[in-house]
Amino acid sequence: MPLTGLTFNVQRFSTEDGPGIRSTVFFKGCPLRCRWCHNPEGLRPSPDLVWYDVRCIGARECLKACPEGALELAAQGICIDRTRCTVCGTCVSACPTAALEVIGRSWTAEEMLQELQRDRAFYETSGGGVTFSGGEPMQQVGFLAELLPLCDGAGLHVALDTCGAVSWARYESILRWVDLVLLDIKLIDPERHRAATGVSNEGILENGRRLARAGMPLWIRTPVIPGWTADRENIAAIGRFIRNELPTVERWDLLAYTNLGRPKYRRLDLDYALAQAPLLARSVMEELAEAAAESVPVARWSGATCD
Repeated sequence: MPLTGLTFNVQRFSTEDGPGIRSTVFFKGCPLRCRWCHNPEGLRPSPDLVWYDVRCIGARECLKACPEGALELAAQGICIDRTRCTVCGTCVSACPTAALEVIGRSWTAEEMLQELQRDRAFYETSGGGVTFSGGEPMQQVGFLAELLPLCDGAGLHVALDTCGAVSWARYESILRWVDLVLLDIKLIDPERHRAATGVSNEGILENGRRLARAGMPLWIRTPVIPGWTADRENIAAIGRFIRNELPTVERWDLLAYTNLGRPKYRRLDLDYALAQAPLLARSVMEELAEAAAESVPVARWSGATCD
């Protein structure tokens, strides 16, 4: 059996995940549990079953088809008993309106390369390429070790979007085929980082240092989250770290909090800590971007605001 990679999306025409027009591949599985994660479908390293209320007509064919009896039609719609569901996909095939969906597709390296090559003309005309994101792509480093040499052989520019919370040995095994690393740095204070993500940031920061020492071009990404990372002290501390420790940084993106992940949590039957959090004001983002630029002139911000 060939080695396969499990993804939850291949997004075409991305313009913020590296230079030019890109295809971004989102892998399933992540070592962090960020309170604000807007892609919760990427957390688990296995497929997930979701139900879309706006598509459902109550045909009940899914209930009849489920071999585990894991589905129930209640007043609020289809309820999934996730202790019984094996994500076999039988209900998906039975549903006449595609109201049920299995999130998670397996690819061989050759299949993925063929998919990415479909947009080669856009990469070539824009100076773009492919970006591997997630979840956390380094959770599937064995698959990347098969795929990235194929991308290199095809002349594709490769960016790796990573949270940094994996062993350095994993990065060492594939960096020869990577042109750019997009590294998340969310918080500098270790206790705040653990409270926000569930893990320490010590290894993340050290991996950043090692990437810089290896001469790897870096784009730093900081999600700006109300109540967690959106304060001048944190942004200034990250700025000092970049200035003093990461000489290969080419760009620092402050990414404004987005609430687009809310319905995803509902579909996955997960609690969302930021369900009531508002978007940030433009003035807040501009103030934090000014603080960032004091240490790192290539800092910039993007995203929706409440005004």
